[in-house]
Amino acid sequence: KQARQLENELDLKLVSFSKLCTSYSSSRDGRRDSSDTTPLLNGSSQDRMFETMAVEIEQLLGKLTGVNDKMAEYTNSAGVPSLNAALMHTLQRHRDILQDYTHEFHKTKANFLAIRERENLLGSVRKDIESYKSGSGVNNRRTELFLKEHEHLRNSDRLIEETISIAMATKENMTSQRGMLKSIQSKMNTLANRFPAVNSLIQRINLRKRRDSLILGSIIGICTILLLLYAFH
Repeated sequence: KQARQLENELDLKLVSFSKLCTSYSSSRDGRRDSSDTTPLLNGSSQDRMFETMAVEIEQLLGKLTGVNDKMAEYTNSAGVPSLNAALMHTLQRHRDILQDYTHEFHKTKANFLAIRERENLLGSVRKDIESYKSGSGVNNRRTELFLKEHEHLRNSDRLIEETISIAMATKENMTSQRGMLKSIQSKMNTLANRFPAVNSLIQRINLRKRRDSLILGSIIGICTILLLLYAFH
């Protein structure tokens, strides 16, 4: 009788517990469909009710386990026929019912905790999104100004890099021309050192040109003086 009474209480409690979990999930889904900012009605009361019912069911399961243990001790005690099939069948039936109720309770509790944890995570994500949306309108202008300033800095950096590249190319070109001039000068010096006779010949030619110039100038001067003397005589 105690076992059946506890089983009836557990059955009613488990039905109510399952309805609580279903209503909790449905209310959460309805909240998401209606509005992301509407607070959940009786959310904290449902959580408290869940904790209370879970404790009550665990206590009933503990009592039923104790009754089943007492029945098992009675069947194993002296004076009880060990081959009473009806008695063993009754005991096994109560054990199966206890196992089913325990399994159902843990399954429903796990589902409820999973739903609550998921909703808590989604709620924090929704809060972050709402806070971002509320602050994005104020920060849009500031962000746009920062982006423009960043673009200006990038353009300035690009112009500076182009100027530096042009300067480096000019420097390399001038260095190359300087090297070519030095090479030509060194080649000329090499030729002059290799052919000293040519150098002396050029000097002689220059001396002869100067001498011829002096002789021609002297003749022209003498002729001019003679013509002047003849004209004034």
